[in-house]
Formats: sequence, structure tokens, C-alpha cells
Amino acid sequence: MSDLPVDRRAFFSRGLRTVLARAVESVTHRVSSGHVRPPGALPEPAFLAACTRCGECERVCPVQAIRPLDTTHGFAAGTPVLNVALTACVMCTDMPCAASCPTDALELPPERWRGTSIATISIDEERCIAFRDVECGVCVRVCPAGNEALTLDSRGRPVIGGACTGCGTCISACVTSPSSITAHPPGGFH
Repeated sequence: MSDLPVDRRAFFSRGLRTVLARAVESVTHRVSSGHVRPPGALPEPAFLAACTRCGECERVCPVQAIRPLDTTHGFAAGTPVLNVALTACVMCTDMPCAASCPTDALELPPERWRGTSIATISIDEERCIAFRDVECGVCVRVCPAGNEALTLDSRGRPVIGGACTGCGTCISACVTSPSSITAHPPGGFH
């Protein structure tokens, strides 16, 4: 038996997190949120177990892009989401949302935005005017992640690259109505 003092609060907090994480993992096949989470979010089951719904990430977002889910979302109610089609993530270099998280639900990525993706962006080729040989390129010009994220091919059509963060800036900049560009949660929830 150890002579080290036991911090009861930490012991029970750690135990509760472990139990919640296992409970959520046991129903992982049923958990497909369809939500775009703030940068640095853990995989959905672990995120739901770790997020305390404190609202810190929402409070520090400079453009108020992060909102809590309402009560119709069951166990996920109160957790932070982004609707990048309405309010794009501005890709703050210091990621205040992740840095402010008091739990590990949002982890500050070591390389910040390099390799971070909050959503999967897709282009509707039927709607995008560049695929009808109309010169545009607005989405490429506004992309804060650069040419490795969004570029034009030899025919002037947008091509999404591996460095796309899913911030949503291109969605609101698109000249078509509705936008030819859409965002989906990472992991294929379309």
C-alpha cells in the first residue's frame, strides 16, 4: 500500500471519465453525430465522454462560430459544434477554442493547423460555374489555407487538396446560390 495521499476528487473524476468513455465506446456503432466539431476535437465517442459542456470554447471564439447543440440532440446536447456554411472558422493561429478547453475533449494540435481538419469540403460539379467553363476562382482566392488546400486545375476548376482544413471560408465566398461547396463532418457522415 502506498503512503502517497489520495486526491479523492481526482480519483472519482478519473473513474467517472473512464466509465463514461467505456459506455460511449460500447455504443460507438450507434454514434454518428453528423456534427462539425471545433479544432482539436477527439473522435466523437471520446469527445462526448470528455466534454463537460462548459462553453469555454464558445466564449473565446472571436467570430462566435462555435455554438452548443440544443436539447433535441440527446446525449450530445450542449456540446460545441460549428456550422461552417453559416460562419466560417477563421483558423486562429493560437486556436483559443482548443487552448481554453479544461478537459482533453479539445486538444491543442502540436502543429496547429498543419494536418488538422474540422470538416470535409466537397464541390458540386453540377452547380459550380467553373465546371461549365465560366472563369471564377473566388473560392481559391479566399482560402486561408493556401494552394495546398484549394487550387485550380488546368481548366480553371477548383480542386480540393490534402491541406484543406474544412474551415468553410470557400462556402460563403462561392458566387452560386446555394453555394456549390458544402461541408461534412470528417469521417464520411454526409
